[in-house]
Amino acid sequence: MDREIDQVVQAIAIASDPSQGALHQQALAYLSNIQQNANETWKLALPIFVDQIADGSRKYPPQARFFALRVLDDFFDNRFEPLDQESFRALQQALVTYIQSEYLVGSAEADAAFLRNKFSHTLTLFFLCTYIDQWPNFFVDLFTLIRPSDPPTGAAFNRHVSLLFFHIILEISGEVADQMIKAARPFSPARHARDARVRDAVRDRDAARINEAVLTIVAEATERMSILRKNDASAESSRELTGWVEVVDWGIRTFGSYVGWIDINLTVTPTTVPLLFNLLADSSLPIRLATCVSLLRIVAKGLKEPVDKLQLLKVLSLGQVLDALETKTRQQQIERGDDTDEGEESYREALGKLLNVLGLELAKLADECPEEAVRAEATTYMTQIQPVMLRFLADDYDDTCCTVFPMLQVILSSYKRARRTSAEPLDDTKRSFLNSLMEVILTKMKWEEEADPEDVEDDDTTEFDKMRKELRTFLDSILAIEQELVTEAVRTLALNTISAYQSGANIKWNDAELGVYLVYIFGEINKAGGKGRAAFCHAPADKEKRKGSDYSEYPLTPHGEMIFALVQSGLVSYPNRTVSLQFFETVARYTDFFKVRKECIIPTLEAMVDARGLHNDNSSFRSRLYYLFYKFIKENRNEIPADIVFNIISAEPEEPDTDILSEAVRGSTFDSQLYLYETAGILCSIISRTPEQQANLLLSLVKPLMDELSANLQVFQQKGSEDLIPIVKVHHIVMALGNIAKGLPDYPSTITEGYTLPPLDVFREVAQAILVCLEAMNVFKVVRDATRSAFARILATAGPTVTSYIPSLMGNLLAHFEPSELVDFMNFISLLIHKLQQDMFDVLDQLIGPLSAHITALLSQPVSGTDDHRAHVETKRAYIALLNSIMAAKLQNIFTSERNSSGLEALIQSMQELTEDVSDPSSQKAALTFFSRCVSIWGQPVASTSGPENGQVTGDGLPGFERFIYERLVPTAFRVPSLPEFNLKDGQMIVVLQEISSLLQTICKTRGPEAYNYFISVFLPSQNWPPDTALDFTTKMRDLDGKSFRKYFTDLIRSSRNSS
Repeated sequence: MDREIDQVVQAIAIASDPSQGALHQQALAYLSNIQQNANETWKLALPIFVDQIADGSRKYPPQARFFALRVLDDFFDNRFEPLDQESFRALQQALVTYIQSEYLVGSAEADAAFLRNKFSHTLTLFFLCTYIDQWPNFFVDLFTLIRPSDPPTGAAFNRHVSLLFFHIILEISGEVADQMIKAARPFSPARHARDARVRDAVRDRDAARINEAVLTIVAEATERMSILRKNDASAESSRELTGWVEVVDWGIRTFGSYVGWIDINLTVTPTTVPLLFNLLADSSLPIRLATCVSLLRIVAKGLKEPVDKLQLLKVLSLGQVLDALETKTRQQQIERGDDTDEGEESYREALGKLLNVLGLELAKLADECPEEAVRAEATTYMTQIQPVMLRFLADDYDDTCCTVFPMLQVILSSYKRARRTSAEPLDDTKRSFLNSLMEVILTKMKWEEEADPEDVEDDDTTEFDKMRKELRTFLDSILAIEQELVTEAVRTLALNTISAYQSGANIKWNDAELGVYLVYIFGEINKAGGKGRAAFCHAPADKEKRKGSDYSEYPLTPHGEMIFALVQSGLVSYPNRTVSLQFFETVARYTDFFKVRKECIIPTLEAMVDARGLHNDNSSFRSRLYYLFYKFIKENRNEIPADIVFNIISAEPEEPDTDILSEAVRGSTFDSQLYLYETAGILCSIISRTPEQQANLLLSLVKPLMDELSANLQVFQQKGSEDLIPIVKVHHIVMALGNIAKGLPDYPSTITEGYTLPPLDVFREVAQAILVCLEAMNVFKVVRDATRSAFARILATAGPTVTSYIPSLMGNLLAHFEPSELVDFMNFISLLIHKLQQDMFDVLDQLIGPLSAHITALLSQPVSGTDDHRAHVETKRAYIALLNSIMAAKLQNIFTSERNSSGLEALIQSMQELTEDVSDPSSQKAALTFFSRCVSIWGQPVASTSGPENGQVTGDGLPGFERFIYERLVPTAFRVPSLPEFNLKDGQMIVVLQEISSLLQTICKTRGPEAYNYFISVFLPSQNWPPDTALDFTTKMRDLDGKSFRKYFTDLIRSSRNSS
């Protein structure tokens, strides 16, 4: 065996040295095999770990011994049957001998602490395997080592063995009772049952002895610690003191690990409570933190009887203790000033968590206990600790503040429940608490003075935003209890801050920001406020009285007063960007206010367009301002005087020159700049009553962009795709031109008398310029995307003026495209159909044939992979949506025109196939909708018509289409629900079924008596329907409304499927 052991040790050394090359990989494979065969190789691992040489030191190096423990772990772990007696004895004797030599008289692996920790885990796994049947005296044997017959001077127990004992108990608690550890590993019924047996056996056999040993060691170590602290601080005494502090720390941790799963009468006694409270105020931070955790677990321990739980909490009297400790630690915090002590702050955080759990347990008793006396006493206790909770909530450190959030939430939830069941006013105690709570919340909503809100990547900024949102939820809860209390507190603080600034007082930036922020959120919390303008002034409730009235005559609401004071105060000029940005966020949010106090518009706009806003030197700030400026202008376009439009536009900034390609790659601010161009379009629309001025202004906006577009096109034609900057610039300029068009009103469907159209000739020039660029650069997707987007906006504004460019646009967009672009293209065409209706006929007449052929070929290709499947489905759905848009716009004659009539049958055939494809219910439904529209138009009886006109048939009915209805559509409508794959339990299939019922009703209503006779006399008899059933079905199809027939048809199909 010695040779095998040496071989393992040598392999471990090689595996620890990657420079060994091929040997390194061989060694890893060899060691992996050792671990996988732990049932045999544990016999090699055991001596590697425990063997000594003559001088008492360990024979093998630490890394080899650590590997040996891993092999032993694999051997013990997941072993649920007893070991054979020989193996058990060998392991027991070797491990006990190791403890005696290493812990009782040795240094307890002083040079390799990781081995000490690993061994405690390994020994715990051995304990779990053997405690029930083979080593029931495990703890008795261990206790004999803790208290040797000849203890060292000054101690009645061995410190090293005591620490080992503590670690083992911690490991046992983790293995058998820690739900987090259990949840992290795969569930094993055998392991679960074994752990439960071990837990019960420890409770029955050794729980009292374990608890007594732990508390005795802790008490004696505490006493020894106290003596050493009083003596001189020599180096030797200091080292000894450190050792005893470690014992007490781990002892209390151990105590806390098992209080949740052994009898509470063992852990909470007249002896333990004073000991714990003494340690809760110890000078050693680790001891205090460990004690907090232990007390928290005692408080959280579940007890069957509420009376017992209340008695436990009364015995502990934690409320008084925490009150005193909070006061003490807060005073120490004040004395430290700016000198932060993270350790002491973590202690306050632990105290806050302890109070939180105490509050949650009292809340359970107060809300859920059936006994009135218990509920009343728990409620009283809860009221007593609320002031302490508020002090923790007000802590400057957010981590400490957040510890009591759950407790606060249950208190407020309790108040809300009581409020819903009683109309009585709040009692003085609750009102006082809520007033104090409001004061704390509003203070905590304030940024720290040293914070930098502009640093969005700072974790502190993220955490503050998160906490502010949580504090808002508490505000909402208080609102539900007593709205006026919240609104008055918010209003008062906001107005006081604004007034102080206006009067020249020196206020800090975070106070100013909070004041503006409260104005910003007031609209959300003021549930009694009206909508629109009524939120800001007391206008008459009667709509007739409000018509044509001057809203400036009406007095302002509290929110209106706050915004008015904010604008008049000039707080937007506060020399801090966070304050200014919050101001702009507020005015852009409540634009209706400026419709009742129009005199506030110009000072607000002045702030927006100068250095406080759009001309600020911070690019991130400007990016956000672009949107807020756009929103403010858009919502107040009817209130802005036309004579200041030129001044506003001239004040709009030009972005400084940047490396445009680098910006494009990084994701630049260009998207936010587009809001500026749209805003310019909106401002241009304001002066529509003076067409000449509007034309000049619009031209002044687009002419520089078109010149730059032409210049970049020339550069591209000279250099080609080698220089990407002109391509990016063309993309940006095209998007900008489209957004200017977006800012102007849409082309009206009917032009009323007196309506002034925008200067459409300008947009004709813009469209022509964009097309020229597209023709030269249509190989670039970014240019195609920008052109499609810009044209959609230009067409919406200019309407028929630019439709002549659509064929050329289509040709260039389809010359080069990716699959995803085809979907975007079809959606774009659908949008144009919706906007332009009959003006799209000639365009679609040219387009639909080649497009249908291309789509059909694309959909017939085999699908490989998830991405292909997704693209296939999206293309199919977009195509069907396009066909439905054509039919809905009554452009169906493009399918029967001279150019496209030859492809109609193939189109109908492909759509019929889609109606039978149950793998895609969404497309199936859309295809059925298409046929319903076809039937309602082409299925009409053919009237006598005059000759062709413009290549179209003047009658709606399509000769011969009725044969398609009867021979193919009707059989399909009944065949689809009978398919085996048609799952009636699938909600999407029910929607398909309802669409089929709508199709059948459309057929009957369109064809009239002919269709009813066909169903009764021909089709239903051919399907072997009984005459009575056929008559009933046909009658209901004719007489019922759509909703009733859908239900009838669905029930009929369901019952027929069940019977078959």
